Amino acid sequence: MGHREDLLEGAKSCLLEKGFARTTARDIVKASGTNLASIGYHYGSKDALLAKAYVALVEGLSGAFDGGGAVEPEGAPGSLERFRWVWSNIVATMREPGSMWRLSMEIVVMGDQLPEVRDHLALAQREAGRGLIPMLMGGREEDVSDETADTLGRFYLTLMTGLIAQWTFDPKTAPDGDALTEGLRLVVAAASR
Repeated sequence: MGHREDLLEGAKSCLLEKGFARTTARDIVKASGTNLASIGYHYGSKDALLAKAYVALVEGLSGAFDGGGAVEPEGAPGSLERFRWVWSNIVATMREPGSMWRLSMEIVVMGDQLPEVRDHLALAQREAGRGLIPMLMGGREEDVSDETADTLGRFYLTLMTGLIAQWTFDPKTAPDGDALTEGLRLVVAAASR
């Protein structure tokens, strides 16, 4: 691995251990075995590096959302069964000890104090929504239009953000995939009347 990759791995480690606000450039350098100048050269700033590291952590989890491709998804694309299956997998990542989802809440709360991190993550929002759509609705990520990413994708991201907040705040009462699916079923039934 080169300095760029070492820095990214070091930043990911620091994020999981300390979070955004408490991670310093020196922490990243120590964890990566690189030097301070490498951060600026490869990423522009510590905050830009931390944002990339966070996106990489989320991307690393995305395989867990759909069973990692090793298991045939439950239910037809777009069905309530598929919805329950995907969201149950997402919730499972929130139940794990040391779940990295607390980082999401940290950036929401501290966004004004970490503007560069917030700005980098805001740019990743459309692509995150675009990535959720095929898991739930079928198809390929590269075929999801910008319009669909900006509507359906953002709907799923809004659900994800709320779910992360609830699991961070009170995991004992946070909804699981079954509860989310029942809520969606009730919404669809009411809208169909």
